[in-house]
Amino acid sequence: MSKRRHNHTHAAAPAPTAAPPARAEAFTFGDPMPVMDRAEILDYVESWSAGEWFEPPVSFAGLAKSFRAGVHHSSAIYFKRNVLSSTFIPHKLLTREEFDKWALDFLVFGNGPIERQKNRLGGTLALKRAPAKYMRRATDLQRFFQVNGIQEKHEFEPGAIFNLMEPDINQEVYGLPEYLGALHAAWLNESATLFRRRYYENGSHAGFILYMTDAAQKQEDVDTLREALKNSKGPGNFRNLFMYAPNGKKEGIQLIPVSEVTAKDEFFNIKNVTRDDLLAAHRVPPQLIGVVPSNTGGFGAADTAAEVFGANEIEPLQRRFTQLNEWIGDEVVRFNPYSIKRAAAAA
Repeated sequence: MSKRRHNHTHAAAPAPTAAPPARAEAFTFGDPMPVMDRAEILDYVESWSAGEWFEPPVSFAGLAKSFRAGVHHSSAIYFKRNVLSSTFIPHKLLTREEFDKWALDFLVFGNGPIERQKNRLGGTLALKRAPAKYMRRATDLQRFFQVNGIQEKHEFEPGAIFNLMEPDINQEVYGLPEYLGALHAAWLNESATLFRRRYYENGSHAGFILYMTDAAQKQEDVDTLREALKNSKGPGNFRNLFMYAPNGKKEGIQLIPVSEVTAKDEFFNIKNVTRDDLLAAHRVPPQLIGVVPSNTGGFGAADTAAEVFGANEIEPLQRRFTQLNEWIGDEVVRFNPYSIKRAAAAA
């Protein structure tokens, strides 16, 4: 009797729980890529009305950011500004400091607004540069506003603003700079530099595919390997892929390189080609802004290039700035002839 009770009360051993089958995984990790690109500032047709004023046909904020995108882009503009400043003759209404600001605005944005400040008697007290980045022209084409995003607008008095414009073939409201066609070269130059810099900062220089076919005992092992790969890589341009396929064939783990950074071999070519495009757009001889020649013959004599540059580029710019004299009724803007020989004699 006791034996029968013992048989009835004996509990059966639990059956071993089957391990869940390993699942195949494939995922990437890396930095997100932007959907929008600055090249879209060139996608314009005309100036559109924003109520009281016209918006510029291209983003002035984008032009300001692109100003320092390439070293040869900003250097060429600064070089022109410095030459103009060295030949400018200061006036009691327009100081050299204000002229430098005015000239830089015109070369960067294709617009050079300058404000006439009046005294109590209605005469001209001084001429001050109005930042072109924030200037907007009214829909009647007579008034000007200064806007700065979230700040309140400021309307200038009628007739107080003279805007020196670089003419555009698509509209007549705003001027546009001459170098717009070379902006892609400036952005490519910047991208090549950033790519090379991130290459050296990246923890794993070459992107790869880590392909694993051997079945792991636990799914946690695969998760641990994934996290280790993600945490061992610094921020950069390369995107790595981890692939887990359990019960695969031979060569359980393979390292398949997909980017041996062949772009680094094209780095110098990209830099040189984009540099030449920018200098061609600005029409600045390379020997005048410190470009080191890669050939034995060099670029030629710098003084000869400077004389040609002065006759073909600086003198037309000087005549452009003298348009202010007709508007204000006085010879405020005057220049000395640009000559290397004159500068050497003065020194």
